[in-house]
Amino acid sequence: MRASVLPGRPPGFTYKSAGIHRGRELFAEDIAVSAIVKKHGTPLYIYSGETIWSRYSEFNKAFARQKHTVCYSVKANSNLSVLQMLAKLGAGFDVVSGGELQRVLAADQHAAAKVVFSGVGKQAEEIDLAIHSNILLFNVESASELRLLAARAALQRKTAAYAVRVNPHVNARTHPYISTGLHEHKFGVPLHEARQLYSAGSDNRYLRAAGVSAHIGSQITDLSTFREAMEKLAEFVNVLRGDGHDIRYVDAGGGLGISYHYDECHSFARDVKTYAAKVCEPLHKLDIHLLLEPGRSIVGPAGILATRIVYKKTNDGKVFLVTDAAMNDLIRPALYDAYHEIVPVTASRGHHASTVDVVGPICESSDFFARRRVLPEVEEGDLLAVLDAGAYGMSLASNYNSRPRAAEVLVNGRRARLVRRRETIDDLIGPERV
Repeated sequence: MRASVLPGRPPGFTYKSAGIHRGRELFAEDIAVSAIVKKHGTPLYIYSGETIWSRYSEFNKAFARQKHTVCYSVKANSNLSVLQMLAKLGAGFDVVSGGELQRVLAADQHAAAKVVFSGVGKQAEEIDLAIHSNILLFNVESASELRLLAARAALQRKTAAYAVRVNPHVNARTHPYISTGLHEHKFGVPLHEARQLYSAGSDNRYLRAAGVSAHIGSQITDLSTFREAMEKLAEFVNVLRGDGHDIRYVDAGGGLGISYHYDECHSFARDVKTYAAKVCEPLHKLDIHLLLEPGRSIVGPAGILATRIVYKKTNDGKVFLVTDAAMNDLIRPALYDAYHEIVPVTASRGHHASTVDVVGPICESSDFFARRRVLPEVEEGDLLAVLDAGAYGMSLASNYNSRPRAAEVLVNGRRARLVRRRETIDDLIGPERV
């Protein structure tokens, strides 16, 4: 069958000829999306294992000259099979809750040695689990947290390695909800205060200063901001070493953006290579081990949300495609007004197109996937694929309107494996009591 890769995209999802009368059909690697849907229903998340593997590999290749560990950001997509796959590839993990740490341990019981624990509100029981599991590093975000970490480590008579997450006051020039590197944000510690935290920690036998951390935001496409942040961290590392601290790690965070508007000129390999140059150049004289926390850039384009058109309705000339997926399945458009390309699973040979709103059945006007979008002519019962839904799709899903969450399928070549069954209403109401 002749394949047509969607322009600029990784080859995990392609159109292939489905016969003279059926036109072209969207495939997930070597399996027709319609065949996967026929078995597992909709709404359905479908992930390409080959895409995850190739994008993780591009990170390792780009940073090959720098000692590094790719600590995948679990919050982007926390499915156990995705985590297990990345663990087998040698990835570490960035977690922001005790629940995420437990997911990592469930995927690979030996993965804790490559775990960094971030987040501004770590609870005592979460810290206890991380200390007991012998994780690599705590990214500490306040003086109060450092005191709690010391106290919990003392109870276990273990030494906790930590980095202070500094707030370098760098404008990441991304959506304000996912920008984290300015003083107005809740994250991190200002540089002038961070030095005092290291000094305080050095007096405690159960704490060991091992690194410096920064994370300036998510979905960053202006790569110069990474260099600006790393220049400030490099200066700070030299200050801390001058104070007598054995700083071995620099955690550069994550945040490398992806293009949700692809074209034929786009190259992820080129993007990540440029990103590596911006990050590594300020650090090259430090002899440090670099920690990276990519999430979206690895799994975002590796997933689609398959959904079926339930109704096609017109309100005074405006056309709505009402799908069986909703904002509870993929909230990014409602939350960030985020753009996701949407394509028909079966592409007809015709050239007719129309302007439509693609919406869900939830009782909110914010329940939409696209507004005023030009799409090929489609009808009730047809399947659509919402692209680039592998990150912050299922991980942000909810049960709003008492809607069970979607199933998830992981594809590797000719094998499609159900990696999360569809929820039932019994799953939702089971914990409740009357």
